[in-house]
Amino acid sequence: MRGPIAFTRGVVHPEAFHGDGARTPYFEGWYVKLVDSTQSARWAVIPGVFRGVLGEDGVRDEAFVQVLDGTTGRSWFHRFDVSEFRASSREFDVHVGDNHFSASGVTLDLPQLRGRLNYTTPLEPWPVTLSAPGIMGWYGLMPFMECYHGIVSFGHELSGSLVVEETTTNFDAGRGYIEKDWGRSFPAGYVWLHSNHFSTDADASFIGSVALIPWLGSQFRGFLLGLRHGGRLYRWATYTGAREQALVIDDHRITWQLTGHDGTISVAADRVRGGLLHAPLRRDPHQRVEETLDARIHVTHTDASGHILFECIGEVGAMEIFGDIAQLLGTAPK
Repeated sequence: MRGPIAFTRGVVHPEAFHGDGARTPYFEGWYVKLVDSTQSARWAVIPGVFRGVLGEDGVRDEAFVQVLDGTTGRSWFHRFDVSEFRASSREFDVHVGDNHFSASGVTLDLPQLRGRLNYTTPLEPWPVTLSAPGIMGWYGLMPFMECYHGIVSFGHELSGSLVVEETTTNFDAGRGYIEKDWGRSFPAGYVWLHSNHFSTDADASFIGSVALIPWLGSQFRGFLLGLRHGGRLYRWATYTGAREQALVIDDHRITWQLTGHDGTISVAADRVRGGLLHAPLRRDPHQRVEETLDARIHVTHTDASGHILFECIGEVGAMEIFGDIAQLLGTAPK
């Protein structure tokens, strides 16, 4: 079991590794998004570890690096022996085999991607305080949560090049994004959206998620949204007292509207096909979750008087929709 000192250190450093001493089953993964300046090369690379999970050959530990080609929808899952996984419990510094991920950049040695990309601007994390440790707010202080979430960087610039399936691709002036998840299992039903490619504000970034959250023998629909524009972060979340005005998910589109202390945010995203990734769900680390890097996410932010503060379509958008969506839609916050 993780002691109180290790848990507190993890609260303060959501970007770091939380798995030392954690009970099993356990997973942890970092979502590293890499997009070139033309937006024609768009990749998600996900290093991580599964511990005490049930697979085809019984309970085991394994490290991995997943790769998603957002242009074609192809995906790959590269297994590593868990002895090849090393990560710092104090900062973002992860090794899986010869692949290295840190606050300065990423080094990749995979069949699809080889090379080094540097981050030429500082990472921009969701602010962390002891009373509100990142995107999860005070829920991040609860030691019994099924899944935890952190934003390592809303956005940063890239430099360097990668050999992409034997062709050198330049990522100078490209844009990155990093987030992470850790815990016992992904939610049984959830929606996740992200984009940091908005033409009207080069630094704008949006992240939104709604999920079934187990809580003291029951469950509820919890949501987290952050929109950064104009140098400021605006937040709508269950723990901030924000209220959902609408949430509609059908075969073609997601529409979502919330109101809170920071005004009203309206989100509309078309559902598009993507690639399949492995996700830790109820002890099975290899259930498949469809993700795209080709979504277009229309975001509108208005103040209390209805004045538009921000309106733009986010390109190169990430989208996942998984699990019991009917139950998700029927489990509204009280």
